[in-house]
Amino acid sequence: MTMMKTLLSYLLPLLLICASVPAIAQQQLPEWDQLTPAQRETLIAPVRDRWNSSSPDRRQRSYEHARSWQQMTPAQREQARRGMHRFENMSPDQRRDAQALFDKMRGMDKDQRQQLREQWNRMSPEQRRQWVQANPPAARSPR
Repeated sequence: MTMMKTLLSYLLPLLLICASVPAIAQQQLPEWDQLTPAQRETLIAPVRDRWNSSSPDRRQRSYEHARSWQQMTPAQREQARRGMHRFENMSPDQRRDAQALFDKMRGMDKDQRQQLREQWNRMSPEQRRQWVQANPPAARSPR
């Protein structure tokens, strides 16, 4: 019985803490300027850790990504979020195809991109596979 009491003495505080977490998580958090230093640190720590463990090339890419994100309009950001969500839910083959198309379109003007999209939509699956083989996506560094 004493072992049970000892176990309960350790678990009870933990259970009380866990029970209060949903209430804390559901509370309305203030604007950034009103966050406490501890709240800010909680938000920033993962980014700092990722930054510190990254290579210089990866840091440069992250910084450029953040700058371009700041320059987007809210509508552009929402469109980018939807695209990222769609990409995350693709199969590996669909991702490869999307990356190949993206890489190819990157250097094109608006009319050329539209023309390639229309061409892609007219292709059969076999024609798409052949196109991707002829235009493979650029090698990407692991995230």
